[in-house]
Amino acid sequence: MIYPAHFEEKIAFSKIREMLLENCLCEAGARLVHLMNFISDQEVLLPIWQQSFEFKQLMLFETGFPASNYFDLSEVLTYLRVDGSSIKIEELFELHLSLKTILLIHDYLQKRAESYPVLASLNSLIYFDKNLVSNMEAIIDERGRIRDTASEKLLEIRLRMRKLQSSMRNKIQQSLQLSKSKGWSKDDAEVTIRNGRSVIPVLAAEKRQLKGFVHDESRTGQLVYIEPIELFETNNELRELEMDELQEINRILLQFAYQLRPDIDALQEAYQYLGIIDFNRAKAKLAMDIDAHLPILSTDNQMNWMQARHPILLISHRQKGKNIIPLDLELTPQGRILIISGPNAGGKSVCLKTVGLLQYMFQCGLLVPMRQNSEMRLFNHLLIDIGDQQSIENDLSTYSSHLLNLRHFLQYSDAESLFLIDELGTGTEPAIGGAIAEAALEQLNDAKAFGVVTTHYGNLKALAGKVEGIVNGAMLFDTRELRPLYRLKMGQPGSSFAFEIARKMGIEEQLLQRASTKSGRKEVNFDQRLQEVELEKERLELKANELEFTDNALKELVEKYNAMNEKLQLEKNMLMHEARAKAKEIIKDANRLVEKTIREIKESEANKEKVKELRTTLESTHNELVDKVLEKPELPKVVTTKTKVIDEVKVLAESPLLEDMVRLIGQQTVGKLEQIKGKNAVISFDSIRVTVPYLQLEKVQVNKNQALKQSSNTQYSSILQNIHERSLQFKPSIDLRGKRAEETLNFVKSWLDEAMLLSQKDLEILHGTGNGILRQVIRDYLSSVKQVERFSDASLEMGGGGKTLIKLR
Repeated sequence: MIYPAHFEEKIAFSKIREMLLENCLCEAGARLVHLMNFISDQEVLLPIWQQSFEFKQLMLFETGFPASNYFDLSEVLTYLRVDGSSIKIEELFELHLSLKTILLIHDYLQKRAESYPVLASLNSLIYFDKNLVSNMEAIIDERGRIRDTASEKLLEIRLRMRKLQSSMRNKIQQSLQLSKSKGWSKDDAEVTIRNGRSVIPVLAAEKRQLKGFVHDESRTGQLVYIEPIELFETNNELRELEMDELQEINRILLQFAYQLRPDIDALQEAYQYLGIIDFNRAKAKLAMDIDAHLPILSTDNQMNWMQARHPILLISHRQKGKNIIPLDLELTPQGRILIISGPNAGGKSVCLKTVGLLQYMFQCGLLVPMRQNSEMRLFNHLLIDIGDQQSIENDLSTYSSHLLNLRHFLQYSDAESLFLIDELGTGTEPAIGGAIAEAALEQLNDAKAFGVVTTHYGNLKALAGKVEGIVNGAMLFDTRELRPLYRLKMGQPGSSFAFEIARKMGIEEQLLQRASTKSGRKEVNFDQRLQEVELEKERLELKANELEFTDNALKELVEKYNAMNEKLQLEKNMLMHEARAKAKEIIKDANRLVEKTIREIKESEANKEKVKELRTTLESTHNELVDKVLEKPELPKVVTTKTKVIDEVKVLAESPLLEDMVRLIGQQTVGKLEQIKGKNAVISFDSIRVTVPYLQLEKVQVNKNQALKQSSNTQYSSILQNIHERSLQFKPSIDLRGKRAEETLNFVKSWLDEAMLLSQKDLEILHGTGNGILRQVIRDYLSSVKQVERFSDASLEMGGGGKTLIKLR
């Protein structure tokens, strides 16, 4: 059941129909858009959803789908059922073009049946005789004219007509030249047509000079149009041939209609097929326009919507260059009824309409704009009470109309119902209205119904804490800027911020103080408490983000330390190996020299001069070898200048001591050395204490302005704020279709770096199938990144090989 009767107008679904109709190419598709309605049977909806999903995938990843000549000849075929009826030339032409399109679509889907099985299954609707298309091609040409060869008689008639026309052109040109030469016609006169006859314009004064039949005269009466007498018989014969031609064409069309009649049922099915294809194409185009997906159908009757957006608002904001704030919503059997509170103009009603519209779209077989891993469920009844429904004719006040709707809700709601009520209980005395609203909610909750309700009443906000099945939600409000954030926060009630908004609008403080007194301390305290709870939660979220950032920063430092230690150990081993090799070479050289000297002394038989010369050479070589041994090896170049300035920080040469300002070598963040434990040191970075290797520290001198910056949390907070903003703006799913491999690789590198910085774990890259080059380049790079734990194709319903899912460590 859908309630009320004008449900679609209330939730703006009529605009969704209009957008679908704009995307349709034929009347058959448009009829299905008009017939589309709310369905609660899962078995009926499953193939409809899958058709919409597959067509969207087809439009994303495939090219060349036939999208022209979508003519609907259903009515013509219905007329042709009658014996003796005939088809017109233009109808035959459209029939031919549209049947060719239907066959092209059939073949297109048949070739891709493995990728789009549900769409391909529609091909069973095509069973008409394919020879009909070739038979039509024998009758009509590509410009929509009956071919000369459509019958032997037609060919004979047309050949005779062309011969007569050629003869007539020669004769009338001769008559025209004679008339010009005699001065009966002007020199620039040309043959023209009057009453379907070829005639010559002749001066009125000379009209008796040219024998023939006058068919017309000019507006001024200066010219008359004469058909020369020698053409009269030829023209009459030509007219007779034209009548014969028309009769033969009618005979051909009548005969073709007779041949077509046995296949009319099959052809009607073919145009039903074309309508379904057109309808699904329109739905897919709409889904692409509003970034809609096929969510998961819940198996435990829960609603878990992520990043849901109102489609009409989304398009409107996009045209204005504005972003829309998405909706995250969760309703479960344990928390079925959501009470949304918050300031006026804060987005409560939009939230309510978004829920109604997306649920209705989903149960009409449409894809919905939310994350594809969101969960939705089906309902048998959708009931809404949104807006003012007072009626002068029925003598209903606003409150009376709300009560009438509420009675209907209480009467028909059950565990398979979803109700949506805007400003429950308003329109009468607040205490009584609030009490009736509370009692009604309790009864709806007892009926196990699901629902979303907006309110300002404190007793309804408090109900969530007392009654199982009812939960609170708040539309968040910026208490500093005094502006709504249009974001729903589940699990907490919202404040109306009546006094704050009134203060911002310029209401005098004295009046507000008096109002505060009159409203009662309990009500004001409750509102203030809501603000405090909200601020406290925001503070805890910020603290959690800070801790996560610190943890990631520490992990990064440890990784860098380990990498540096590995590098130094490797360099040390290389230097030791080189030193050993060099020492062995020196010893070999020394041994060779000694052996050579001894040999030469023996050969010279201890000649004193020769021994003296050899001793001198030996001492000289000995000194060279000593120099080589004492030579220091080349170490990796390290900057050792005593005072280098980096970002207003001077690096000092001496070893750091307790209370000195230090930083990790190669890093920018400055901290204080608080403690030395053996080979390790404890460094304080603002309120964070980190243990690092002492040898990895360098002593720095920070100027006064920089020291002030380092000693405060301002810089750290701004970094966290920046990280938080980047986290909100970061897109875990990117679309790289159509991009070149080189620019894609650079983009993916920076995108992955940012994902690691923001601790994002689950990522998606939409690259399409195509020739597979882009997919291969991306995956080759992912294989080389250590932080990538795994990557794989998406499931078939999520894009298959056209999308890569990434899991980071």
